[in-house]
Amino acid sequence: MKGNSSYTPKKFAVIGAGPVGCVLAAFLTRGGYEVTLCDVVPTLLVPALDPGIIVEGADSLQAKVAKVTTTLDDIVSDPPDVIFVTVKATALPLIASALEGFVADGRYVVSWQNGIDTELELAKHLGTKAVMRAVVNYGCVPLSPAHVRVAFHHRPHFLQELDPESREAAVGICEALSGTGLETQHTDRIVDKVWRKSVMNSCMNAICAVTGKTMVQIILDPILLNLVDSLIKEGVAVARANEFTLGSDFYPYCINYLKNAGNHKPSMLQDIEAGRRTEVDYINGKIVEYGAQAGMPTPYNTMIHGLVKALECRPFDEAKAA
Repeated sequence: MKGNSSYTPKKFAVIGAGPVGCVLAAFLTRGGYEVTLCDVVPTLLVPALDPGIIVEGADSLQAKVAKVTTTLDDIVSDPPDVIFVTVKATALPLIASALEGFVADGRYVVSWQNGIDTELELAKHLGTKAVMRAVVNYGCVPLSPAHVRVAFHHRPHFLQELDPESREAAVGICEALSGTGLETQHTDRIVDKVWRKSVMNSCMNAICAVTGKTMVQIILDPILLNLVDSLIKEGVAVARANEFTLGSDFYPYCINYLKNAGNHKPSMLQDIEAGRRTEVDYINGKIVEYGAQAGMPTPYNTMIHGLVKALECRPFDEAKAA
């Protein structure tokens, strides 16, 4: 079905074969698009070709991607129209540098990630005209390579270009995504939406990572729920001090959203359990950074950021002790 935009992408690449990237790749493939899935871990890619990516839970589908690769050079040499970056934000500087040869008229890179300012990391290397930012509203957990359970999916998602000259292309990408079942709206307020989601992530993800509890276990614990409340209010204050608009209804919306998240381990806890680096620097760390920019103390985010960073070091410390 033809949309309103003159930009109609046909080939996509998804960088990152984790659960978020697999869900995106599966929807795009089911929508009839040619999709290349890229990851440095070969074992994550093999099942995406056969039997295909399996998605269950809030969404249910199975789809075989067209190609897989373990190197970004393959994507640059056979460029798609749009690249979606779904890896952890900590990998962005390296990925952005490797994609410099991809940039050309009609080609775009979308940050399909959590965290604050991820699109700016891409734009440092690729320029603003080629870069777009999305806010993604589904949560998922890996069951096995290319097999994902979607715990919740709160449509729509949102997307915006960094450069006004790329607006038509951004609208076209939204239309393509929506046509696959990943309803995505174009917005002119993506930074506000990034902050709305990041403040929610800052209060829940990090506490789960430190305590090892699921989201519903945090909500049911009155002491931890009080800490969630303090982190929300501190994040709201920092956002408003920097003139980001969260909306007058944000606090009750945030509490209601979190209470309905279910018995789900967020990605930051999954990373800690797997001994990986987390995205805490791009969530709580950014709130601390923007608080300092506005001359505001951020004791709760400073504390939880430091605790998560200490847990990130644990596998290294244990290996050194052994």
